[in-house]
Amino acid sequence: MSDPQITVTEPRVGPERLIVGLSGGVDSAVAARLLVDEGHQVEGLFMKNWEEDDTDGHCAAAEDLADARAVAEHLGIPLRTVNFATEYWDRVFERFLAEHRAGRTPNPDVLCNSEIKFESFLDHALTLGATGIATGHYARRRTGRDGHHLCLAVDSDKDQTYFLHRLTRRQLGRSRFPLAGLRKGEVRRMAQRIGLRNAAKKDSTGICFVGERRFREFLERFLPRTPGPIETPDGAVIGEHRGIAFFTIGQRQGLGIGGVRGSREAPWFVARKDPARQALIVVQGTDHPLLFSRVVTATDLHWIAGSPPGDPPYPCRARLRHRQPLQDCLILGYDQHRCQVRFDRPQRAVTPGQAIVFYRADECLGGAVVDRAGS
Repeated sequence: MSDPQITVTEPRVGPERLIVGLSGGVDSAVAARLLVDEGHQVEGLFMKNWEEDDTDGHCAAAEDLADARAVAEHLGIPLRTVNFATEYWDRVFERFLAEHRAGRTPNPDVLCNSEIKFESFLDHALTLGATGIATGHYARRRTGRDGHHLCLAVDSDKDQTYFLHRLTRRQLGRSRFPLAGLRKGEVRRMAQRIGLRNAAKKDSTGICFVGERRFREFLERFLPRTPGPIETPDGAVIGEHRGIAFFTIGQRQGLGIGGVRGSREAPWFVARKDPARQALIVVQGTDHPLLFSRVVTATDLHWIAGSPPGDPPYPCRARLRHRQPLQDCLILGYDQHRCQVRFDRPQRAVTPGQAIVFYRADECLGGAVVDRAGS
């Protein structure tokens, strides 16, 4: 299958009243400036969605709000604030914890986008009389006769369609992505050129709206420790863990496995979890066969267009994690909720709970949640 082709973004429309989600970061700031330059009536909105630890130094909401205010003042646009903490807890964080309790590894950014940024925020903006919303995501919207399509950004390293694959055409129709045709370096240079104080601000890599923190210690505030054995594939117990919720497939660090008598000198990796026994199955070596899978079964299937792109078996490409190069695959079959996918090449560390996202050329078709993997 040939490499995706980046097509031209849809033509500009007349001036609109758009509300930009200003996070305090450089991407949303430049997105707002681009819309101002295009002549739109632009307002900013800062979302505060986490209140559990405002005083512990982890969540920099106050600093981010100060940066957002500085950006709005610099651009001469009004800034509103809104608190979606209840919605975030109920619709994103509770599901995030439930998945971890089940021994899976969820991606909260996917739910955060579909439930908060492009649902709660969008609905709020529309009640304020806006035409639509805009964000600093690296993604493109293309409009055709059949509706709106989500497409790869020009900057393949920053492309965020993986996190946006649960959007609907309704949400896309009301959303703008001003950074679609820019690369990250261009965005930072533009921010410096126009004098934005956050031009060099580091990108956020933490949990959506929760912030950056030591992940295991953070989870232990909400999930109990459930110790269990660390085993080799043949059942030999070589250690004990504090809970399978705190580990993910392919993980190497933090296993606490010392030297094992008669074992070769090679690093250990998590290959499987057994929630029924609270067991962690580990293997040695980066290329151990148990770390690789070709067939993936996934649930909670979502198509952006509202219906499948074609009858199975359907050839396309997919990725199992953000920034992974697109992989050739065949969707063997699907119903309303599930699908089974076979990759042309074995995939390493396929992780239940993570998203599998499908593409056709430069278009993101939708995705599902990995349930299990097989050979």
